[in-house]
Amino acid sequence: MARANPAPKGPLPTVRIGVVGHGVVGSAFTALVARQRDIIASRTGVQLDVTRVAVGDASKHPTRIGTAEVVTDALAVANASDVDLVVEVMGGTTLAGEVIRAALESGKPVVTANKALLAAQSGELFKIADERGIDLLFEAAVCGGIPLIRPLRESLRGEPIRRVLGIVNGTTNYILTKMTETGADYSDALREAQQLGYAEADPTADVEGLDAAAKIAIVANFAFGVHVVADDVVAEGISRISASDIAMAQKFGYVIKLLGVAERDSNTGAVSVRVHPAMVGVKHPLAAVREAFNAVLVEGDASGSLMFYGRGAGGDPTASSVLGDVIDAAVNLRKGTHATLGTFSQATFTPPGDVVSEFMLTLEVADKPGVLHAVTGVFARNKVSIRAAEQDGIGRDARLVFVTHDARTSDVAACLGEFQRLDVVSKVGGVIRIIGD
Repeated sequence: MARANPAPKGPLPTVRIGVVGHGVVGSAFTALVARQRDIIASRTGVQLDVTRVAVGDASKHPTRIGTAEVVTDALAVANASDVDLVVEVMGGTTLAGEVIRAALESGKPVVTANKALLAAQSGELFKIADERGIDLLFEAAVCGGIPLIRPLRESLRGEPIRRVLGIVNGTTNYILTKMTETGADYSDALREAQQLGYAEADPTADVEGLDAAAKIAIVANFAFGVHVVADDVVAEGISRISASDIAMAQKFGYVIKLLGVAERDSNTGAVSVRVHPAMVGVKHPLAAVREAFNAVLVEGDASGSLMFYGRGAGGDPTASSVLGDVIDAAVNLRKGTHATLGTFSQATFTPPGDVVSEFMLTLEVADKPGVLHAVTGVFARNKVSIRAAEQDGIGRDARLVFVTHDARTSDVAACLGEFQRLDVVSKVGGVIRIIGD
């Protein structure tokens, strides 16, 4: 009969935690630590103790949260003598950056959920952490409660990864789900997302792809071992997607999703990192990801396709990821070790115009003889091959919809330029990439 491990004798070593930010994620994190404290101690031999919590407005909080002192000086938490490890969940890039640098410089591990900061300043922060020999962990910065960074950083470190693509923003996925399932137009679906709390009053970061760009930049670092920041990501949002685009995609057997894509050319090693709406086949795994859920596919030479799926945001799921990192960092701190972030080489980027994809293009045209010949001539001159074509409507409402074979983005752009000058084309409508299986 197996014997149970004996309980550790004497007091357990304690790691004192300073939490900077106590909004949705911060409050969920402190509550989760309180609930799980004894279980964590029994499993790791380390006691977690939240000693300080920094808030923006002390009048909205009690003077103590549990046994932790509530303060308003975030930077002081990083330098406090009764804080061994800092959790940054306040957001923003200025003060949050100062807090993280101060903590790392003083030899304190940091756990953060700050995707915007990491996507802009990862090189500097990674260097400080590795030079000090301490942890900088950020599982919660990408896809909230879904474990993705750790598998990329550890389990798949030796895997030749070809492509990572996925739905990494729940707000836009909710909007597109409503447009697909109810026929709602973009503005109505956005309004509903705001009413339910999925979208901010100013939704720009989500709907224009900026949030997803920050996340896929972080992912690309660990997928390919190259340095990528948010400014390297070509981003296009969903604000120009119409109900008719959704309906036409369905007619051809596709669903429109906002995807973050990071891929590497196996011959040149150049990488392309981008965010854009894309049509995925109805049988594709990402097509079934609904509402505010996230999902990421990692495609490797040896492992094949791996899918990570779950809630990409929210207080409890994100707090769970933060706590997982805190436990790792706390155990490492007591052992005098850390999880190295590795080294990142300078990235070579594929020029955006050289990226190859299939496309769906919609043109509003005059309904008269010779139109199709004029339009297909534009495609032919720019070396874009047509896979399927369909006329939608008649008379003044006539539209031509084309699905191309693989084509260079620059060649498709050249077609669009010609179409805008063609007298039989009254309007160039949606231009949406197609992601193959």
